[in-house]
Amino acid sequence: MYDVVIIGAGINGCSVANEFLRDKKKVLVLDKDGIASGGSGAAGAFISPKFSKAGELKAVIEEAFLYSMEYYEKYFEEHFTKAQLLHIAKDEAEENTLRIFKEKTSLALKKVDTKVKASLTQAALSCEYVSLDAGIVDAQKMCQAMIEGAKFLRHQVQNIVYEDGYWIIDDTYAAKELVLATGAYKSLLSEPYIELRGVWGHRVDVTTTTQNPYSIHQFVSISPSSDNKLAIGATHNVHYHPETSREPYNVEEGRSELLQKAARTINLSDVEIVKDYMGLRSGSFDYMPLVGPLVLSNETLQCCKKKIRVKKPDFKEFIYYPNLYMINGSGGYGFVLAPYLARILKEHITGAQEIREGLSPARFFARWAKKLS
Repeated sequence: MYDVVIIGAGINGCSVANEFLRDKKKVLVLDKDGIASGGSGAAGAFISPKFSKAGELKAVIEEAFLYSMEYYEKYFEEHFTKAQLLHIAKDEAEENTLRIFKEKTSLALKKVDTKVKASLTQAALSCEYVSLDAGIVDAQKMCQAMIEGAKFLRHQVQNIVYEDGYWIIDDTYAAKELVLATGAYKSLLSEPYIELRGVWGHRVDVTTTTQNPYSIHQFVSISPSSDNKLAIGATHNVHYHPETSREPYNVEEGRSELLQKAARTINLSDVEIVKDYMGLRSGSFDYMPLVGPLVLSNETLQCCKKKIRVKKPDFKEFIYYPNLYMINGSGGYGFVLAPYLARILKEHITGAQEIREGLSPARFFARWAKKLS
């Protein structure tokens, strides 16, 4: 018997596990492939804000950025590296966005070292940029450290059933609370309003004689170098999905694209491939992450049709699965958002703290239900 079972051992699942472990809860984490074996393990794991003019997503990611920078340094300093971030505009529209960002941001901006500028291409030097203090995480080591103290099993879950106040997983494991952190893979629930878009991520580690002390983002993300090695990565393929695509992912083609895009930003010398990492990252269709309880669609439709049809339905009126929650849809900001969302979820579960509607999975139920009326 467990206090919490978490299905999915990417950064979302591991962050939730860590929240409950720090509260001395008994936690089980299940994943069909392993810890950080999917999109999280393939991530560059850059900790940065969102560079946009305004909006709820920008505000949420900025809150998460500040929280996660402090969180990683406080609890997992050995797997977290502070690094100055250089974000370079990739087109004219983004140049305008960065100018507005610099005018309005409350984050402290920094100058770029002349040695770093000397390594950039002339094209990159001609573009608008923003630079500030940020960080980078060792993705796999971070996820492993986060669930230290939990029981981890490599297991593909087939069935979840709620009986007598407990969730029963594959007739084998029982828990008071169940958290789904399964990314963009097939859902364990047959709820029509739950839709996530998968984006295939690819990271390649290379050796190079070029020394780069910054995290550089433009067409791809380039990590700071360590022992003459750095990482180049992107969530750059929206068409490939390991569960639905007929043809396998072309690793060489993906790698070539990453290296070509990196070469548009920085002059890398004597490049040799070390290793490729690939995985599926999940995003939502409104680009906001999802965290919180899940709506029982049939039951809610039967009892609350009139309440759903109003312009702004009250999510509290919906009927929810008992003690069942989701954390998902962070896109390319998984390592920024996960600790922040995990804290929100834990506070909701343990203290009945409300989750803002813009983050709640119930928003997708409300939109789906309105289309039926």
